[in-house]
Amino acid sequence: MGNQKTGRIKSIAGPLVIAKDMRGCEMYEVVRVGQEGLMGEIIKLIQDLAYVQVYEDTTGLKPGEEVVRTGAPVSVELGPGIITNFYDGIQRPLLEIKNQAGDYITRGINLPGLDPDKKWDFTATVKKGDELIGGDYLGEVQESKVIKHRIMVPPGIQGKVVEIKSGSFTVNEVIAILESGGKKIELTMKQKWPVRIGRPLKKKLDPEVPLLTGQRIYDTFFPIAKGGTAAIPGGFGTGKTVSQHQLAKWADSQVVVYVGCGERGNEMTEVLITFPELDDPSTGEKLMERSTLIANTSNMPVAAREASIYTGVTIAEYYRDMEYDVALMADSSSRWAEALREISGRLEEMPGEEGFPAYLGTRLADFYERAGRVVTLGSQERFGSVSIIGAVSPPGGDFSEPVAQNTLRVVSAFWALDTNLADRRHFPAINWLTSYSLYLDFVKPWFDQNVGKEFQGLRGDMMALLEQEAELQEIVQLVGQDALPESDRALLEVARMIREDYLQQHAYHEIDSYCSKEKQYLMLKIIMKFYQEVNKAIESGVGANRIAAVKVKDEIARMKYTPNQDFPKRYEELIQSIEGEFESLRNQK
Repeated sequence: MGNQKTGRIKSIAGPLVIAKDMRGCEMYEVVRVGQEGLMGEIIKLIQDLAYVQVYEDTTGLKPGEEVVRTGAPVSVELGPGIITNFYDGIQRPLLEIKNQAGDYITRGINLPGLDPDKKWDFTATVKKGDELIGGDYLGEVQESKVIKHRIMVPPGIQGKVVEIKSGSFTVNEVIAILESGGKKIELTMKQKWPVRIGRPLKKKLDPEVPLLTGQRIYDTFFPIAKGGTAAIPGGFGTGKTVSQHQLAKWADSQVVVYVGCGERGNEMTEVLITFPELDDPSTGEKLMERSTLIANTSNMPVAAREASIYTGVTIAEYYRDMEYDVALMADSSSRWAEALREISGRLEEMPGEEGFPAYLGTRLADFYERAGRVVTLGSQERFGSVSIIGAVSPPGGDFSEPVAQNTLRVVSAFWALDTNLADRRHFPAINWLTSYSLYLDFVKPWFDQNVGKEFQGLRGDMMALLEQEAELQEIVQLVGQDALPESDRALLEVARMIREDYLQQHAYHEIDSYCSKEKQYLMLKIIMKFYQEVNKAIESGVGANRIAAVKVKDEIARMKYTPNQDFPKRYEELIQSIEGEFESLRNQK
């Protein structure tokens, strides 16, 4: 770095430092501030003044101290060693910081994202003389027990392989040499990528394949596609974090990137402790063997919170380029928006609604637009996806505030958590009347082919029953349930079964925690069969009170606790019980 240029601190306002003598700097360039070399990023330039958001605590900085340019934007190191690691918002490894500096992050500590000393066993999959382009695989490394890390030619580089070697290497050692136009290009297992720029791809595909989660309310009622975007807004205590844990654990993605963005320290601690202990049902190993966590708690410097979601999505795109389906959990984008608001206020920008900057919506859209199911770079046709699921924490559960509203504009699945449902201990507390998914029509052909032609039709019937129940509840509150006609009382009973026996799902129950798509389909058929038999019984003159007393209702209530593999047999038994009981009811009248 012989061409380093330096400026001087002119003024300091919290995480914002104004430096003078900085002519020639670039926007979003990284600088080192003060004697301790605190990391910062230029976010505004006026003549020779640079406005720097510092990613660390600025206590003790003084005007006149040096500001050193690095000439590079905020970037992450991509290579083996990301999976199973814990990072802060700017990809500093937390466990390594703990080893070197103790329990608190020391200011100015500058550690690489990938361990430079660890050796990885690299197996080459190309040979000398092969012509390669950006995105092609050079070889692979067994990164964790379940993830094969494919070492790729960085985007924008191409050439003929003149040297390639298998063996044990660090991420900085040369493993291959390409020749292009008479120039030799040395390649290592590591790439650097600026976090604010999305990684290139050949093309985006339509969201036609659902991201199955094993959670009935999502898969049946409000599905998300692979490469899709979803928001989980909800007030305090409605279950956002548990919902994201469930999605991380059960969604059919191969890699999980969890970004704890501005959450409370004790909540993030719980994630850091419980995540490595979670068993991964799809591989039989721990979930951490295919996850990476980025922790930026609410008491960490606010500017790093702004960077953390970009760090997360860049890592997700990197694994997408290896043909993996990646699920990115951002918890929560409201805290990220608060960081934007604070920095914007210190820059003295014109505030928008509720003090948030006018560009809040654009920044949110930029982030969510990096999701997608794509054809990746490379000479062969390969597919990968990044699905983004963001939690939103609106103050007081008010969905009309700017972060929730701007998120709603850009996401295609909206899973609204409801405080009233959470208070009634109905979990997941997703309100089926205010939630929606724009992916229903896209994924319908997939469900028709892979689950059953009736699946989406049954979902529509159930949704109609729940909407009718909501209308009837208003009448019930005025005149009481006994004043309703028999058919409406029967409808209320079946709607209650849908809510309690289908939509409620026990996150900590060993069987009910995950429900396969086949089991969901058969459960729907059982409830709708019950409803059809109820209507037949009413038409033949059987009273609603006698229908309410049928024994098979208890068996239906317990069907969710039947293991997935045993459910087809249980389905046959329940259908016979329903038909048998209602036949005897009709014969007795």
